[in-house]
Amino acid sequence: MLPKWHILIGFIFTFIIWIFAPGLHWIYLALIFLSSFLIDFDHYMCAVGDTGSFNLFKAGKYYKIIEIKEKEERSKGIRRRGNFHLFHTVEFHVLIGLLGILWLPLFYVFIGMVFHSLIDLFDLLKSDRLYRREYFFFNWLKDKS
Repeated sequence: MLPKWHILIGFIFTFIIWIFAPGLHWIYLALIFLSSFLIDFDHYMCAVGDTGSFNLFKAGKYYKIIEIKEKEERSKGIRRRGNFHLFHTVEFHVLIGLLGILWLPLFYVFIGMVFHSLIDLFDLLKSDRLYRREYFFFNWLKDKS
């Protein structure tokens, strides 16, 4: 899903939380909103690693090329995993969730991350692309060794 959609849907989600919990401090609402799309920083890191450029627009072009390549492969029946995204793994979510028990602001980051991942999951299921992502860090690590 494109970042603009994560930003829009994250804003709506945060607005709904504000409606149901109007006393929630604005900083916590900001953490939920920001984490609902900044979790995708790992996508940017992959683009930087593969292109060698820190240019955000080049990262966007990189993912457009990846998308075209994936469509070509799918038309040939090839279903290959995409890049590894650490912030999208179950283990990373659990880590942030556990740290959120110790430090309240991270709990709100956890809420935004889980929301983001659920939206990603829905989008990947809808587009029959669930196979593209590795959801477990230790599986990825095992496959790399």
